[in-house]
Amino acid sequence: MFSAAAQSVHHVLFLAAGGGFNPNPEPTAPPGLASVASGWIGEVKWIAIVAGILGLMACGIGMMIGRRNRSHLAGESIAGIPWVFAGLSTVVLAAGIVTAIIQ
Repeated sequence: MFSAAAQSVHHVLFLAAGGGFNPNPEPTAPPGLASVASGWIGEVKWIAIVAGILGLMACGIGMMIGRRNRSHLAGESIAGIPWVFAGLSTVVLAAGIVTAIIQ
């Protein structure tokens, strides 16, 4: 993944620091902040669930109202369903995607 020059620099720094230097350490939370961050993430996920439920309900209501003589509204409502699912999927996968990119 790294070029040979980058690996050589990493190896030299590792040896120069007595074998204890790690230029890419694991992420660690500052003291006392891990529980706060977990709480915020949980609250944002809860808000996303409520927004997803309301979004799907709005799409369903739009399809019901648009059934007769308002076919454009029904079509717009149906087109909104994939956007709701895309938003929910992004929220659900966010932690995994960010973790995979960082590590």
